[in-house]
Amino acid sequence: MTYEDAEQLALDGLAPRKRRKRKPVAKKPASEHPIAQVVLDIQATHLGQTFDYFVEEKHSEGARPGAMVRVRFGGQRVNGIVWNRVDASATPESSMRYIERVLSDRVIVPRSMRDDITRIADAFGGTRANILRLAVPPRIAKVEAEVRIGKRGKSAAETERLAAVEEEAYGQLQRQYGNINMLRDALQGRRFQSFVFDPLPGADHWRRCAAWMVVAALAQDRPAVLVLPTMREIADMVETLRSVGLRPFTPTQASNGRYDGDFAILNAQMAPAERYRAYLAVGGGQVRCVLGTRAAMYAPVEGNALFLILDDVCYQDADGMMPYANARGVLRLRAQSHDGVFVAMANARSAQSQWETDSTHVGDTQVSGFSTPIHALPAATKEMSPWIRWLNREELARIADPTIGARVPHTAVRILSKALQTGPVLLSIPQDGISEALSCSKCHRQARCARCTGPLERLNDGTIRCRWCGAATVRWSCPACHNERMRVVRVGAAGTAAELAGLFRGVPMVLSTPNQPRGIVPDVGFVPQLVIATPGAEPRVRGVTPAQCEYRAVAILDAWTSLYASGIDADVDTLTGWMRAVSLCAPRTRGGQALLIGESDPVLAQSLMLWNSPMLAQAELEDRTQTGLPPIFAAACVWGRRDAVTTTLRRIGALADGDMASIDTVAGTMPSVLGPVPIPQPRTIDMRELEVTADRVKAIVRVPQGRRGELASRLRSASARHMASREPGELRFQMDPKERI
Repeated sequence: MTYEDAEQLALDGLAPRKRRKRKPVAKKPASEHPIAQVVLDIQATHLGQTFDYFVEEKHSEGARPGAMVRVRFGGQRVNGIVWNRVDASATPESSMRYIERVLSDRVIVPRSMRDDITRIADAFGGTRANILRLAVPPRIAKVEAEVRIGKRGKSAAETERLAAVEEEAYGQLQRQYGNINMLRDALQGRRFQSFVFDPLPGADHWRRCAAWMVVAALAQDRPAVLVLPTMREIADMVETLRSVGLRPFTPTQASNGRYDGDFAILNAQMAPAERYRAYLAVGGGQVRCVLGTRAAMYAPVEGNALFLILDDVCYQDADGMMPYANARGVLRLRAQSHDGVFVAMANARSAQSQWETDSTHVGDTQVSGFSTPIHALPAATKEMSPWIRWLNREELARIADPTIGARVPHTAVRILSKALQTGPVLLSIPQDGISEALSCSKCHRQARCARCTGPLERLNDGTIRCRWCGAATVRWSCPACHNERMRVVRVGAAGTAAELAGLFRGVPMVLSTPNQPRGIVPDVGFVPQLVIATPGAEPRVRGVTPAQCEYRAVAILDAWTSLYASGIDADVDTLTGWMRAVSLCAPRTRGGQALLIGESDPVLAQSLMLWNSPMLAQAELEDRTQTGLPPIFAAACVWGRRDAVTTTLRRIGALADGDMASIDTVAGTMPSVLGPVPIPQPRTIDMRELEVTADRVKAIVRVPQGRRGELASRLRSASARHMASREPGELRFQMDPKERI
């Protein structure tokens, strides 16, 4: 017997079963539109197009456009969204495969949402798969089985109630704001319009304005999407919407898995099941109002919707993943595609909003265009704002205060002590932590680059360079006083509570900051106490009457720190924080007072005292006109390994003799590229990533606003080429970045 005839012995019943080879089952394409164009869940930029697959007859009904399917791509199974069904394909039939499975019989991504996703991807240089990853929550089959969604109609009584609430709120706002009638007409119309809304101070005034817009939209059977900075503002807005009779999307009393309500919350921090349930309810038309943080900008609403964003300059509005889309641009783009209404509401008007209110130079782009300003009437501003005083050295000298130079001068202590007799007092301090800035040693103005006006920084070797363009600085002189010496300014807020305890002896204190053991205090009672908080962490005052839901006085300490902030939107960010704190104060008609303590930019201080943020926004716009910064020009940030960034800049024509190498400004022709500037490596534990991200740099590319879409397209193509060719090194980019340093 040969080895070929040998047979492995096995015990009875344990012998391996012999499997018979099955013949492949013949599959028949669907009779109508047999080819599905699928967007796969693959984030690679060079694989951003749709891929064609055959649809079997048995899957023809389920594989509708917008449904989620599973297909085989290469050697793996991936999920995807059916984008369209067609009759023919340019791909050879021998290379095409069949859809393996329809994961959901629901339309996960409606048609209007698919159109919006395509526009967003084109505007920010990403792919549809990038947007789908952020817009569509992970699918949960159990939730789909529980939820039975149908479009919810309004009864005649509900329609009358909404109309009555809207009429009453509009009557109040009409006496306070100019151009408010144009916003009301837009909410009742069916064409795209954009507005910039500057709310008056008041503990809950901005919420009542937003609630009126929501009620006006729902009364016209149009959806509403509200993007708010943090969950604190969402909780405040939920409270206000409840007060006007709207119900949150929650389980019904009968329960048995049924949910109902007038508005839903969409937030990335929600439990996966709750987020997916709310997403399905919004996409199915059961819920017409959505509010949340930046995740809500992708809410799958249809029709002439209202898209509102609060504080459009805040850091939370930019996505943290490719393509790093900004919430303001996304909402305005969607409002335009839906023939809806876009409203940018902010405590302090941004330079972008100010630029859009000037019709003489604004041209429509993908994410910007003319906006109608809505500003409060002078009489209403005077009535609703507190007495706001600026206690700088000049003012303290005028009133002969002997404590000039103190952190809290005697005049402020006297005013705050008197306010503490009747209620709580808020002290707003700078953010915790220490940062370093350079300033003139004589006049204390921040030291800035003579080339691009960017802030200067000191390196470890003692040399000075610009944080924006990276240019070395030698023989610097202050443009204001011509002094040639600089000093280092360290900004911090540690020990504030201990220092104030000596000034206000026996007064209860509450400390509300993210870095403290107690963290952010959500609310305090209407009792005499001193509340110390950093910007964005101010507790709300809870009382019985509206007059007991506000601070008796508000003081902003260390105003001089605003002179050394380095961001391009630093002044607007500072004014936003100041206005947010002062808006919690009682109006002057009830004795409310606000104090700005310390030196600051005069325009910044005047904007707060007059409650006129367009004043600062216009000054910012004039400065950026001289230096060629956004929003005068569109900008993109490119970062990664030095050789990859340089190659990309050359490919898009931003270097040498390229057609995007220069820009024409009022000060003359300038290079379009700022930088590249070295940046630190990301936090990682992967040594391979440390090698890939070595020698990281960042550069800013500026182009005229009319070429913004072209810049996004070129950057996407260059990134796809870098990835497809497996070129070494990290490479990323972002359109309309918040920071340019």
